[in-house]
Amino acid sequence: MQGKEVFGVAVTRIPEVVEEALRANDLRIEDIDLFLPHQANLRINQFAAAKLGVPEEKFYNNIQRYGNTTAASLPIALSEVLEQGVLWEGNLVMMVAFGAGFTWGASVIWW
Repeated sequence: MQGKEVFGVAVTRIPEVVEEALRANDLRIEDIDLFLPHQANLRINQFAAAKLGVPEEKFYNNIQRYGNTTAASLPIALSEVLEQGVLWEGNLVMMVAFGAGFTWGASVIWW
């Protein structure tokens, strides 16, 4: 794996797809209560949050505890924020992922 190349593409595509999802839903970045990114790399998530101007406390990370759990990372993160009381009814959640095969996507969920 060419780590620098993957990092560069990820930190470019994640903000792009977040902005695309915001436009598609007529939202602003400030409207999102919580960001749940795929947990592949903490540095990627931190860099993407900074690039978007999102405070780190709104960009949930748990990779420090589990490592990269691949396809399970978003469901695990969602379960944790529910258990921790971080997410509640009426919140807008942005799930965003960048993964294998250089694929990426985002979705906005009104919880």
